[in-house]
Amino acid sequence: MLILTCPNCGLTAEESELAPGGEAHLKRFGPGSEDADFEGYLFQRANPKGVHFERWRHAYGCGKWFLAARCTVTLEVFGTYPAQTTEPPTEIVNKIKAKRPDWSLS
Repeated sequence: MLILTCPNCGLTAEESELAPGGEAHLKRFGPGSEDADFEGYLFQRANPKGVHFERWRHAYGCGKWFLAARCTVTLEVFGTYPAQTTEPPTEIVNKIKAKRPDWSLS
């Protein structure tokens, strides 16, 4: 079972208390953007095997969104951080690199 700590309220919750929100750190395109850009935003996902950055909502807790770095193979969680963060925090990137030296943030 996946267990994440909400950085907003500090509670540790099982995935049954959370709602997944898809891939994190996507560039969103607004009004006036090209159709191809919007199509890419809607349908093109990396879906890697290994380290992945995701959006989660603490649905049965504080109700707020947050981001998590985890391994899709082992369910190992490297950390969680606020949804307003535009890129993964350095301490989480360093924690991932310590366990997976060949990994890089692409």
